[in-house]
Amino acid sequence: MSLEANKAFAAVLTAGICFMVAGLVGGLVVHPQRLDKPAIETGEVVTAAAPAAPAALEPIAPLLASANVENGRTIASRQCAACHTFTEGGRNAVGPNLYGVVGGPHAHREDFNYSPAMKALHEKPWDYEALNAFLNRPAAAIPGTRMAFAGLNQAQQRADVIAYLRSLAGSPVPLP
Repeated sequence: MSLEANKAFAAVLTAGICFMVAGLVGGLVVHPQRLDKPAIETGEVVTAAAPAAPAALEPIAPLLASANVENGRTIASRQCAACHTFTEGGRNAVGPNLYGVVGGPHAHREDFNYSPAMKALHEKPWDYEALNAFLNRPAAAIPGTRMAFAGLNQAQQRADVIAYLRSLAGSPVPLP
């Protein structure tokens, strides 16, 4: 073995012995005293209550009668256009093209790779209440969806967006 290797081994051994001795001396010098009661009283332990059920989503049908398509277009261009396109025959982006989505089936585009959760609902049409629930909280409406959007909290905004999406069709689905 070389002299340098011996020096390195001796340094490690010496450091270990120093730390061991320091621990022993510290234990002899410092005598911790256990407290009879906690230094800070936190009060009674309260068990957590079951989480409250989410509030029922108000029906969207009454709001659709007064929904504003232009407001819906503005909201969609701000909130949805980063991932979706809206033109007839348009390309898919991160999300599918939404032309003709109202009244169409879930997973309505054959050329888009939907999540298994969305594909499982292919036979179910996108009616107004399904769109309302999905736009409110996508992950709660369809657990397992890949859509990472948090949702629109205001019912009137959802109604406006749904009215806009309804206008994106050759023959729009009748209002309820």
